[in-house]
Amino acid sequence: MKNFYDVVVVGGGPAGLTSAIYLARAKYRVLVLEKEKVGGQITITEEIVNYPGVEQASGSSLTEGMRRQAERFGAEFQMGRVTELDLSGEVKRVKTESGSEYETLGIVLAVGASPRKIGFQGEQEFQGRGVAYCATCDGEFFTGREVLVVGGGFAAVEEAIFLTKYASKVTMIVREPDFTCAAGVSDKLLDYPDIQVYFNTEVKAVEGERFLAKARLWNNETGEEWTYVPRDGKPFGVFVFAGYEPATRWLAGQIGLNEQGYIVTDREQATDVPGVYAAGDVCVKGLRQVVTAVGDGAVAATSLEHYVSKLREKLGMSKANWEKEEQTPAEGRSGLEGETGTGGAAGTDGASGSVGALIDEVMRSHLAQIFAKFEQTVTVAAVLTDSGASEELEKFAKELEGISDKVQVVYERMEAAGAGQRTGAETQGNASVQTSDMPYLEIRVGERGNGIRYYSVPGGHEFNSFVLALYNTAGPGQPLEGGLQKRITALAKPHTVQIMTTLSCTNCPDVVSGTQHIAALSEGISAWMYDLAKFPEYKDQYGIMAVPCMVVDGEETYFGKKSLEELVEILEQA
Repeated sequence: MKNFYDVVVVGGGPAGLTSAIYLARAKYRVLVLEKEKVGGQITITEEIVNYPGVEQASGSSLTEGMRRQAERFGAEFQMGRVTELDLSGEVKRVKTESGSEYETLGIVLAVGASPRKIGFQGEQEFQGRGVAYCATCDGEFFTGREVLVVGGGFAAVEEAIFLTKYASKVTMIVREPDFTCAAGVSDKLLDYPDIQVYFNTEVKAVEGERFLAKARLWNNETGEEWTYVPRDGKPFGVFVFAGYEPATRWLAGQIGLNEQGYIVTDREQATDVPGVYAAGDVCVKGLRQVVTAVGDGAVAATSLEHYVSKLREKLGMSKANWEKEEQTPAEGRSGLEGETGTGGAAGTDGASGSVGALIDEVMRSHLAQIFAKFEQTVTVAAVLTDSGASEELEKFAKELEGISDKVQVVYERMEAAGAGQRTGAETQGNASVQTSDMPYLEIRVGERGNGIRYYSVPGGHEFNSFVLALYNTAGPGQPLEGGLQKRITALAKPHTVQIMTTLSCTNCPDVVSGTQHIAALSEGISAWMYDLAKFPEYKDQYGIMAVPCMVVDGEETYFGKKSLEELVEILEQA
């Protein structure tokens, strides 16, 4: 019955975490499934100042506290993208993209929403080369450049202010006659007289060759069209904050949605399917803020608690059938059952990539539990030079020492390295992937590398991808559908995939861990991770103005999040 839960919470943002806290505290067996990083969209928000009782906090620190609280009460966490629900019976089934399957009496859907694309001409073409959707992830790429911020809501105002840290000039393009957020929010702009605002204005198209050179704008009140060109003639950026699109396409036909795709619920957060509740930004509601998401999560949990209690009684499932052993607060469950949930590492500055103590004692204890599940021993090889980058990589490697005999750490100087490395994907005659003079961490089984390297310390959001890389190498690894696994092992042509990231990017770990999963299974594929803060030369070489960016064999570039299947398709066609 290890995969049977009272409640499965789909989504680990503030709404899902709150539901987990309430239900786990009530002694129900709760599993939280999160597809990317626990905390959700709010983790990219640098400053929260309107959460009651918390004068100031970052989104990541606020939600990390929620996660710890849920774990202390006994909630379990797994990383996995839910792709399928069977809601036909009283006992429901939840299936993830990697093939894991869970049974449950109740479900809380807290899947959130993602930034909406507008659809102006050139938006898709220039994504990653000037068009962006996350100021926290991509703002630094526009240091000293002009940027347009499209949108007039809360997110647009907050991100416009944030971008003043980098941009030489910020211009807001608002299609409405006024801002659509509270006056208290838009009034902050009075402190930034250099932010210029155009109301009743929309973007018709963006144009350029390699990067954005100009934007065509029009006034929807007067019909006047005009062209925006940066004063210095340099490439510029367009940041789109035009609301969010609920992540519910996969739910169509299963539960009630409105015309925009948001989940319809009653006052108790119940959907039109018994036992299925929804909470947070994915619901039909007038205000989408952390505080309302938390409220939704609490209401959904308490309502679902009554439903599950009655259903258990009806099915003859007494509470004794489910009772777990009492756990001390330090033993909160964050499991590894085909998928991992480490919660990230501490002590990394996501902007600069500087390294403090990445792995504290609590994290060491947690990693020891995960590493104990490995089927074979893996080696982390620190291949070093005399550079400062080597010092950071060596420091991280030393913190891994002694956690478990399933993870060995070795140190090599660059001159002596190479005997056990897999080199097929590196020697394709493309100079841009010859990185033998750069220090790196390599994951190996025995003395042979499996193609997975980190040319930067895997801190910030990339710590999870590093643990997943170890797990997929050591086994049993994340389960895959048979067809997808066969396609991966059938990849015949060798390829080197460089994944360019920033440690503050919440979308990057999906691409890093997905590509590395492929490398762990396919002998010809190499997956190398870089923090662009440490490799600024790649920004110009590959024309990178957003992350994640995948560079295949030093030639083809791909921007944005990619599912494992999308990654396989790219490599099949390369």
